[in-house]
Amino acid sequence: MIGYLIDMDGVIYRGGELINGADDFINSLIEKDVPFRFMTNNSQRTRLDVVGRLKRLGIFVEEKHVFTCAIATANFLARQTPGATAFVIGEGGLLTALHQSGIAINDQSPDYVIIGEGRTFNLEQVEKAVDFVNAGAKLISTNPDPNCPTRKGSRPGCGAMVSVIEVTTGLKAFSIGKPNPIMMRMVRKDLNLNTQDTVVIGDMMETDIFGAVQLGFHAVLVLSGGTRLEDLDRFAYQPAEVHETLADYGKSIGLIPNSELVLNQVLQ
Repeated sequence: MIGYLIDMDGVIYRGGELINGADDFINSLIEKDVPFRFMTNNSQRTRLDVVGRLKRLGIFVEEKHVFTCAIATANFLARQTPGATAFVIGEGGLLTALHQSGIAINDQSPDYVIIGEGRTFNLEQVEKAVDFVNAGAKLISTNPDPNCPTRKGSRPGCGAMVSVIEVTTGLKAFSIGKPNPIMMRMVRKDLNLNTQDTVVIGDMMETDIFGAVQLGFHAVLVLSGGTRLEDLDRFAYQPAEVHETLADYGKSIGLIPNSELVLNQVLQ
């Protein structure tokens, strides 16, 4: 059974607007009972938050269908250091995932400093984080993305935020989110898929496609987000397939009926 690891921003929606046909693709997966997970580098939202946002776009999924870099980070730390404590700069999605994995918040002498996306980032928090890292706390980032897309353009992402602490301390953060194989392997195992049965669909060569190629997954690039067709020549690695949108990929594999083909058959 083939299963799908699907990016969200640039694949399902762009700037808060549904990308045409993405809902048809996901609804077809649900109708045919095809295993899939949304695999996102956004650590701000909880699974429930993501489900609610997709519902407003006409896509009706369950919490089990969502896997975030916050969940990957929490799971990784819980296995590495059970009962660990952390000083966190981030929002609800990250805090919830950490609590559910038994990672306690500590602003005195934490084992880890964890940085995720958020609008609460301020200099006072940065100074605390720097002090903790200099005192021996291990520096973790939920993902390496330098920016996050918004309706107006973009804003600093987790990678940009953690870089302030990296430059100040001279220590590099360990990032758990895509393209780290740790997260992508977690999602594959969550679906009980074999490597050869795992399809990754994303819009970014540097994250989704790079991670898929590293792990031997079938990589599908869609051009509805951050990568243009002319960009491909810059990369030493390549996707297995390139399509304009998720819906176009769905038509190519017969998951979504091709209306043009149906129309031609009717006319004939």
